[in-house]
Amino acid sequence: MKLGIKYCCCFFFSVLFLTSCSRKKNSFVSRNFHAVTTEYNTLYNGEIALDEGRTSLISTFNDNYWDILPVERIAFKEELSIRLNDDEGDPNFLKAEEKAIKAIQKHSMKIDGEEYNPQVDEAFMLLGKARYFDQRFVPALEAFNYVLAYYPKSNNIAQAKIWKQKANIRLDNNEVAIENLLKIFKIEDKLKDQDKADAYAMLAQAYLNLEHKDTALVYMKEATRLTKKNEERGRYNYIKGQLYNNLGHADSANMAFQNVIDLNRKIPRKYLINAYVEQARNFDYEKGDQVALLELLEDLQYNRENRPFLDKIYYAKAEFFKKTNQIDSALANYNKSLRQDSPDKYLNSRDYLEFAEYNFDNANYQTAGSYYDSVLGELDDRTREFRTIRKKRENLTDVIKYEELSQRNDSILRLTSLSEEEQRSFFAAYIEKVKEQERQDSISRVEEIRNNEFFTSNNKAGGGTSGGNRLGSNARSGNELGEFYFYNTTAVAYGRQAFTKRWGKRSAIDGWRVSAIQNNSLNAGGLPSLSASGDETTSLSVDDYLARIPKGEKALDSLKKERDFAYFQLGLIYKEKFKEYPLASSRLEKLLEFVPEEQLILPAKYNLYQIYTQMDALFPSEAHGAKATNYKQDITTNYPDSRYAAILNNPNTALEQDASSPEAIYNGLFREFQNQRFESLLTSLEERIEQFYGDPFLPKFELLKATALGRYKGYDAYREALKYVALTYPRSEEGKSAQQLLNRAIPKMKFRSFADEATATNWKMVYVFNNSDIQDATALKEQLDAAIETLGYTNYATSFDVYNDRQSFIVIHYLKSKSQAEGLTELLAINKDIKKPVTKENTIIASENYKLIQLHKNLEDYILQSTK
Repeated sequence: MKLGIKYCCCFFFSVLFLTSCSRKKNSFVSRNFHAVTTEYNTLYNGEIALDEGRTSLISTFNDNYWDILPVERIAFKEELSIRLNDDEGDPNFLKAEEKAIKAIQKHSMKIDGEEYNPQVDEAFMLLGKARYFDQRFVPALEAFNYVLAYYPKSNNIAQAKIWKQKANIRLDNNEVAIENLLKIFKIEDKLKDQDKADAYAMLAQAYLNLEHKDTALVYMKEATRLTKKNEERGRYNYIKGQLYNNLGHADSANMAFQNVIDLNRKIPRKYLINAYVEQARNFDYEKGDQVALLELLEDLQYNRENRPFLDKIYYAKAEFFKKTNQIDSALANYNKSLRQDSPDKYLNSRDYLEFAEYNFDNANYQTAGSYYDSVLGELDDRTREFRTIRKKRENLTDVIKYEELSQRNDSILRLTSLSEEEQRSFFAAYIEKVKEQERQDSISRVEEIRNNEFFTSNNKAGGGTSGGNRLGSNARSGNELGEFYFYNTTAVAYGRQAFTKRWGKRSAIDGWRVSAIQNNSLNAGGLPSLSASGDETTSLSVDDYLARIPKGEKALDSLKKERDFAYFQLGLIYKEKFKEYPLASSRLEKLLEFVPEEQLILPAKYNLYQIYTQMDALFPSEAHGAKATNYKQDITTNYPDSRYAAILNNPNTALEQDASSPEAIYNGLFREFQNQRFESLLTSLEERIEQFYGDPFLPKFELLKATALGRYKGYDAYREALKYVALTYPRSEEGKSAQQLLNRAIPKMKFRSFADEATATNWKMVYVFNNSDIQDATALKEQLDAAIETLGYTNYATSFDVYNDRQSFIVIHYLKSKSQAEGLTELLAINKDIKKPVTKENTIIASENYKLIQLHKNLEDYILQSTK
């Protein structure tokens, strides 16, 4: 009985408690129950999830210290910058949002329009923050707006206003955010210092987004002064220093960076190291203590705590040595910086760029090109710098090509100028040198492999490693995997090197040992490749080398012409594309020493005149002025009728208006192309190509020639001519156009099979004439035009089309069917209204097949097929 009474009492009090905790009843118990449950259960777990998600965002964010840092250390993905739903969101933020929604739905006590749970506004703030960090800024704005609209007495009003403007800034509404943040300081008179610091920081970010850096600096100072968080104080001071640097106030910037350094261990160490680096970058090398700066950088280098930042420290040291003209030390430190495998891609690009520029300045163009490739690999391809360096690299491709060509042909021509005895002596010394080098290499390889830890560890009793063979010991699983040859990178590298020394570069194909299928080309020094076949490196005799030297006047003339053209192109590239006037003048003057063909002499002298004129303007000297004057007098005296002399005598005469300019001549030749005078055009083009050999306008003539050959001689001639243009002028617009045609159009043109004419809707009537009967063809065209006009068929048209070097066509166009063409043929022959009937035999052909016979010059095949 007593037990039943107890149960009844427990049930009664439970029901009484639950009913008193209703969200619809404003009671002391209900208010406190829901407030405590919200704060210490739902919101507590939500805040933990939010903190974990925010920490994850911050940890994955890589600051770009080469640019002004953003106020918030958060890695937002650009493609998700305006997400509206929660797909693919961070689980932590989704959990925080879920907890916030749960707190609102289950614990909100909104009765008669008034909220009695003081924690619900906290739930809306949590909801907005979770959405903000999850990159759903529009839904985040809704949450902050709800706080502002329905909780005017909340102690989170100021924070809600600030967070709302943070979302506006993320949505690129910077002007709106600035206006509203400034209002906060006027309306809210009880803002906490930390809230003010957050507002000032976001104001600075908005002004930074608008590129108003001086105004941003003002608010960043206030944010730095008011914030109580050491991490923010260090970051804000660093941003201040960057802004001062950007505005050209190096002394003030150094003071801001010193404030960062003074915080020492209170802030992340990356701020500290980068502050030191920025101070080193601002160092005054004329007035400052260089010894003290070097000691500071070395102290940073040898501090064990700074090992993660050695890439930046080595780079700062390299910059120091570069500024003090210690180039070798600078290059060594740039190399050390690269060897740190830095995650800072832009820093890597700076290291590679220094090597690229150094090698370019020292005429090591092949090496410079490789380094420029590495620079491009580290840069964002959307930046202006990327496009600039890529253009320079493309220009360098031509430099490398022509430098190698000139050096190779120079060496070959030098060899051909020696007597046979001198040649024998040269090759004997060369062979001996190669054999001695191979002997030394073999000894070095054996010694290094013998001393390598892979071999020494496995030669011990029992195969023990004794700490030596780390890879072998780690790789063992049941058997001695560490003894396997291919598990040691050093041994594999030596094996590869030995194979290359013996066999050269061999393709992975059957019969790779057969030397006959390999390429015995000349190397850069003009000598046969020493690795062309098995033991050729050591087995070639002096007579073998002598037999490979080019002989004969035609071969030597070709080498000389190639060499001269390479020097001329190098002079133009250095002058026009790189503005390297000393290099340009040296190449062109050396060209003149070779006594090149006549068409190169005058352009070379004119370019030398321009080069020395420009050098005299940049670096005034009597020598530069005198040389410019000499070349001018030479041109005007010895070539008085040339267009270059006309330009020098009358500088105001524009080259485009000169009737003898390449542009004017090209335009005249192009009109000949439009008029289908292909035979005379090709002859004229040959003459002009010879005349303007080496001129920048030359590729246009070559491409016009290729097009004319295609119209006159067909597909095969067109394809070969395009190949020549693409290979000879690969960097010019014409060369690129030719390559594009080869890649896209030519493959579609190669098919010779005629199309089925059953469904054709466009036809032509073709009258064939020999080119010796042009007068008859012209008369027929006039006769056809008159007949068509008489018949009233104004939708038809006629044309004169060249077919090849033997035949031409008179063509009637725009016929809709074969039967219509046959009917017109009959009308032209029997209609009484036509004064002079047309009885000449014609061929009726679909337009698609007409294009095919013009392309492949196979009219006979078409006629034969149509008669079957």
